[in-house]
Parts: sequence; structure tokens; C-alpha cells
Amino acid sequence: MPDTSTTTRAAYDAVAHRYADLFSDVLKSLPLERALLSAFAELLGPGARVADLGCGPGHLTAHLRALGLSAFGVDLSPTMITIAREANPDLEFAEGSMAQLDLPDDSLAGILAFYSVIHTPPAELPPVLAEFHRVLEPGGHLMLGFFAGDDPEPRAFDHKVVTAYRWSPDALLALLRESGFTEVAGMVREPQVGERFQQAQLLVRAPAAP
Repeated sequence: MPDTSTTTRAAYDAVAHRYADLFSDVLKSLPLERALLSAFAELLGPGARVADLGCGPGHLTAHLRALGLSAFGVDLSPTMITIAREANPDLEFAEGSMAQLDLPDDSLAGILAFYSVIHTPPAELPPVLAEFHRVLEPGGHLMLGFFAGDDPEPRAFDHKVVTAYRWSPDALLALLRESGFTEVAGMVREPQVGERFQQAQLLVRAPAAP
């Protein structure tokens, strides 16, 4: 049986062009998310090095760059990376896994994982968060977007691309704390037209240098 990353890569490769057509302008209809991204950029400061993990067609990477950050994108799907490079030839994109980032320790001021950990089975998420922690510099920030639910345990659902998971914000925050992060801010909003579930964002920070 293929592992999760192989299945996810194949699923997004198959829908990459349609996905890009549907979601490249998605931020236009998400004012609250735009506001949080602006706050994220302001906290990090101009020119801060930021990874957009699970970048897809690169629309959020480009948005982060427009906010003044030194942003680059990483995605499992080679087709997504090709689309991102074609749409944003002045930005850096690389194929790669969130679970094994080709980055030095303490090398990033920030990480954006905008609905990109949703396909990670709950048992496999702690090592991914540990990898995020490894590459963030002391005091670096992580912003996570995800589908929210009220159940104390994460629940799988039939995402249109490949199986995904809804998390209680409290449960995911507890896991982030166990991984060494501290809460900065959070948001849960009700679904808009065309959305099935509540949408959530968590902004957390790695420990500052002693």
C-alpha cells in the first residue's frame, strides 16, 4: 500500500491544473485570513525568510512576497511546483516533503502551512511539527490553517482530493505545545458559501533564545 505522502502527491498531481484555476485567487474572498497573513508578515518583519509549505500553485508564496517577506514555496507535487514556477518566475519553489525539509536548523523566521497538514494522519503529525520546530530560528513563527471541528479527536473526512482530517483547535494547539510552540493568536470562522466546515488558523511561536 502506498504511504501517505505518495498517495497525496499523486492525488494533487492529478488535479493540479484544475486546483490552480479554482484557488489561485482564493484570498480575494478571505478578508480575515488576509488580515492574519498581514499580521504574520508584520511580526516577522521586512525581508524575513519564510517557507510556504504545501505551496500548491504558489499564490500564497506570491502574497507573502507582496507583504515584504523573502518567501519561497515547497510542495510534494512536482506538477504543482511546475505551475508555481510558471506563474511566479521570480520566486523560488522546490519539490519536497514537510516531514523532511532540505533546510538547515534555525534557518527560517517563519513557516506558513495553509491547509497543508490536513492530509497528514494524526499519528504522523508530531514528527512534522518537530521538523517545523527544527528549521525555525528561536522566536520564529508558524501559521497553520486547517478545517476545524468540535470533536476532541481528529476526524477523517472525504476531502475532494484525498482523505483529510478536521481538528479541534484546542486539540491541535495542545499538540503544538507538546512540540515546543507557544500560542500567539487563533481564529475560527464559520463556513462561507461553498465551504463545508469551520475554518481555523493558529499562529504560534518557537521559544526565544535564552
